[in-house]
Amino acid sequence: MSEQRFLMRSPDIMGGTPVFRGTRVPVKTLLDYLERGDPLQTFLDDFPTVSREQTIAALEAAKEALLDEAAA
Repeated sequence: MSEQRFLMRSPDIMGGTPVFRGTRVPVKTLLDYLERGDPLQTFLDDFPTVSREQTIAALEAAKEALLDEAAA
């Protein structure tokens, strides 16, 4: 699954903060929810413009980045 299909970054949207494509919801907001211990469904309920598929893509991208960093 390509995160570019679900995520985007543009200087014209939220100053270049990574957001879920088609929304102004920052990916960091998802991470903040999870860090607080909120279930994924709470985030999805609070941000209905973000799909479950988008959130899974964001988490997979974060995991891949961490694994790549650890291997370097």
